[in-house]
Amino acid sequence: MLNQLTAAPVAKAEMLIRRPVDEVFEALVEPSITSKFWFTRGSGRLEPHKVVMWEWAMYDLSIPVTVKAVEPNRRILIEWPGYGGLTTVEWTFVPRPDGTLVSVTNSGFSGDARAMATQAMDSTEGFALVLAGLKALLEHNIQLNLVRDRHPDGLASH
Repeated sequence: MLNQLTAAPVAKAEMLIRRPVDEVFEALVEPSITSKFWFTRGSGRLEPHKVVMWEWAMYDLSIPVTVKAVEPNRRILIEWPGYGGLTTVEWTFVPRPDGTLVSVTNSGFSGDARAMATQAMDSTEGFALVLAGLKALLEHNIQLNLVRDRHPDGLASH
């Protein structure tokens, strides 16, 4: 049945970024870089036990992000209000000879089985776009505006 789950859904997206791990990691902790492919403004670097604000001006949205852990060039763990409740997002970075494998998981969705499955699918899509935008920026210095263009009529219509 669609309304029954055997395990809580987890969103996951991965992408090989053909750049060194320190450069890829820095792009996600430094808001002046992250704002070129994801949000429009961040109030500060991601640092352990810090709360920063991320803003998406095109959606008139601003959210607090609580940084739970930062392990340089290895892992970032945050908690943020997603889909009506707090969820956890974890990035991991694996250096490879051909670049860096970035994996992002989002977990902790709430609601009934259908709602949690929908949230996980939407999150997977969103993080796949974020990683594709990161790849384009770091490998080709191109800003694709994927997040900005995902909902051209705004979030209310989604």
